[in-house]
Amino acid sequence: MSRWKPLPAELHPHVHQLIVRLRGLKDRGELSTRQLGVKTGYSARSWQRYLNGGSLPPREAVEAMARIGGEDPDRLLALHETAAEHWARGTPVTADASESALEGTPVTALQAPAQQQPYGRHLRAAVIAGAVALVLSVSAVFLLAVRLADARAELADRAGTGPVTPAVVSETLIPIAYTCRLERHDGRWYAGHSNTTDTILAYTHVGREVAEAQCLLRRAGVSPGDIDGIFGPETQRAVVRLQKRDGLVVDGVIGSHTWKSLREAASE
Repeated sequence: MSRWKPLPAELHPHVHQLIVRLRGLKDRGELSTRQLGVKTGYSARSWQRYLNGGSLPPREAVEAMARIGGEDPDRLLALHETAAEHWARGTPVTADASESALEGTPVTALQAPAQQQPYGRHLRAAVIAGAVALVLSVSAVFLLAVRLADARAELADRAGTGPVTPAVVSETLIPIAYTCRLERHDGRWYAGHSNTTDTILAYTHVGREVAEAQCLLRRAGVSPGDIDGIFGPETQRAVVRLQKRDGLVVDGVIGSHTWKSLREAASE
């Protein structure tokens, strides 16, 4: 069982609850942060930040953790959505307000001064109406920034450890439309972008190897979406469908066994 350090006291209760759930899944699976990095495509350093309250995990990371830990992803993602809203607001929560939030009492009701009650109700209604749209837009921008920061951290984690193939998503990424040039040699399919049979590809990876896998996924009858060389959600779902269909370990990661299935699939 991991020895967890206390979470920051300023975390909103919903954020605190999400992190505790993720910690529980990690402990239940007896996984190290390095193992989490391999299974989810997010670096060990990123998971350390997520699990210690230093950074909000992206939606995809939470979904991957739910899949690995055998948790219902819908319930965990619903909790993540609520946590993301409070994280984006960045509003400090007092101890009394935290307890009330956990008990279902609106925090705003506790924080509103008594002398503002005659007109405070109308003011809060107007503020809430504008805040809903603001929170949605800020959340989207914030989560994108978190994801890009994680990609940079991933590159930093791997720097100095030898050649890195493939790269991961970066802020300067320009989408590329790849063309699939399918040919068969010695019983194996190739799409003209890479001859690899063992390069490990996971969520957020980019490059010609990813484009090769996307072409072969499409040929195998499981569409990865656009052939853009970006290992995104659609490509990950296609990999999972292929692994389930072919009786492979279902982890959403392309390794040697999944490459073999893609290269040697008999039917389109």
